[in-house]
Amino acid sequence: MISVIPTDITNADHQQALLAALNNYALDPMGGAAPLSDYVQQNLVNKLKQRSDYYGWLAFDGDKVIGLLNAFEGFSTFYAKPLLNIHDIAIDKDYRGQGLSKQLLNAAEQHCRTHDYCKLTLEVLRENSIAKDLYEGFGFAPYQLSIEGGPAEFWQKML
Repeated sequence: MISVIPTDITNADHQQALLAALNNYALDPMGGAAPLSDYVQQNLVNKLKQRSDYYGWLAFDGDKVIGLLNAFEGFSTFYAKPLLNIHDIAIDKDYRGQGLSKQLLNAAEQHCRTHDYCKLTLEVLRENSIAKDLYEGFGFAPYQLSIEGGPAEFWQKML
């Protein structure tokens, strides 16, 4: 039986499930095609425990972890309300196409509606057409303030 539950970062089983699902995603070409580093595997759980802005959900088939959604609370100055940025959505390759991503997104959206957030945000790789179709079907669209300014781009500077 498939279930989606909030991640309890203090629960040892959830900790193992989170690391397993995230590593599985990291091994996928859309996740970088490389396993999580030893540093990440040894430190991620403790670093997440130290944060007050982390929210996550895990998908299970019985006792087997088959998906996750990791998100972090941010704040919109334009709306003076919190927002939730979805950082990772990962589904085990054997369970893709069964609606699990929508279940995880629904859980995150319900959290946001319950706590009066103004929006959900996420990043998606330009070439990940499957994910883009899913997100558009769920109501996401490229972010832009005006037609003149065009859509926003997500940039990074590694430190």
